[in-house]
Amino acid sequence: MPVKSFIIDGNNLTVENSADIVLNGMKISLHNDSEKRINASRELVEEWIKKDEVIYGVTTGFGEFKDINISQKDLKILQRNLILSHSAGVGKFVPDLIAKLMLLFRINSLAKGNSGVRMELIRTLISIFNSDIIPLIPSRGSVGSSGDLSPLSHLALLVIGEGNCKLNGKITGCRTALKKFNIKPLELHAKEGLALINGTQMMSAYLCKSVYDAEYLSRLADIAGSMSLEALRGTNKAFSEKIQSVRPHPGQKKSASNLRRLLKGSEIMKSHKNCGKVQDAYSLRCMPQVHGAVKDTISHCRKVLEIEINSATDNPLLFPGSGEHIEGGNFHGEPLAFIADFLAIAVSELGNISERRTARLLDGNLSGLPRFLISEGGLNSGLMISQYTAASLVSENKVLCHPASVDSIPTSANQEDHNSMGAFSAIKCFDVVNNVKNIISIEFLCSSQGIDFLRPLKSGAGTEAAYSYIRKYSGHVNKDTVTGDLILSMSGIIYNKEFMKEVEKHSGKLN
Repeated sequence: MPVKSFIIDGNNLTVENSADIVLNGMKISLHNDSEKRINASRELVEEWIKKDEVIYGVTTGFGEFKDINISQKDLKILQRNLILSHSAGVGKFVPDLIAKLMLLFRINSLAKGNSGVRMELIRTLISIFNSDIIPLIPSRGSVGSSGDLSPLSHLALLVIGEGNCKLNGKITGCRTALKKFNIKPLELHAKEGLALINGTQMMSAYLCKSVYDAEYLSRLADIAGSMSLEALRGTNKAFSEKIQSVRPHPGQKKSASNLRRLLKGSEIMKSHKNCGKVQDAYSLRCMPQVHGAVKDTISHCRKVLEIEINSATDNPLLFPGSGEHIEGGNFHGEPLAFIADFLAIAVSELGNISERRTARLLDGNLSGLPRFLISEGGLNSGLMISQYTAASLVSENKVLCHPASVDSIPTSANQEDHNSMGAFSAIKCFDVVNNVKNIISIEFLCSSQGIDFLRPLKSGAGTEAAYSYIRKYSGHVNKDTVTGDLILSMSGIIYNKEFMKEVEKHSGKLN
């Protein structure tokens, strides 16, 4: 079956199609209109060089060296030296998926035709992408202004055949990898080194995966919360459409609607209709308000991110229509730094409230279920320690949610005197999302175990589908076993898209 392809034009990337391109190994190509814009801007650069026009980073040095003019004979050396000197990253390498998203976003930004690079550079980047050669990029070193200079420089090393990369999961020399696919290392021409590294693509890549996962997580949280509500024999009165209509936040309404549809027809709830409970604890009753606020935050972050990944973010920018080059600051990562911090805070709350539901499920005094959800307690500890793990992750997230964007350390002898620190914001956000994945998995483990004790009563339309799918691949815990393996197994079940399809087949589309 042929691999699908996607045509890049500088304006058409979204969170979904970006993730699909990378996760599904799609090939990319360039739109004809982009080629015209790229060639037009390159012609301008060539004209200005012939006239000895002073252009930052093209005929001058960089940063504090902005006032030093560079002779024409040294322009190519200038661009190569820029890449070598700025490849100063340290720490563990970014995940392969993130590195490939960075490459995709850099290509898309250059495809807008405001950067003054040659078509040869774009074609080389596309060939690297389509050959699945992965840049080896240290994750630490960006301050998030002048873009992700250091990480993108390590990406650019691959283009010029320097350093190492990954091919078929193994680290190899860049020249070796390029040679295998008959890709020639490039000698960078004027402006091209700067165009490769002035940008926000590392921040954008981490955020793209985080937003993509967070949207799925927000739906999972509604399912997990519904199952916990049933296991705890709560009520769905608080999800009434009337209540949401007098406080009509979009996310709150969506979450409440999800919960109503998931729980529709629940025999468990019908059996406790007159049990005397007036109202449930906040972690159950306030799911629409908390989960919904997270949905609204994710929606806002997506809007900002999708503007960013379709933007020109280097400096100077060229405008062929008017024949101008304008020095500016589109590389500054503040918009992304803010949303990365905001998204981390929001998603962490999905974990926070989930852990509270898990704690209630395991506390026999609150749940009315066997203590720690095990029949033969004492001899067995049951799922007791799974809550410890959830609690530790929630606590870690509290530290990770301290905003990096409130900080700034000047660089380049105070020429670059305000930096966004957005790279660390994005990395922290990515870590928070991955922690919450595990926290939600633990809740599913406990809620499905709790529902076991209420059989033969059936769950709601969506929750019964979720429960049945889980039990198809993971059975009831009768005695102590390696709990970490149970959590890992549950993660594999619920993060399989077939799980969501099965639930939505019975509940309708979840928002």
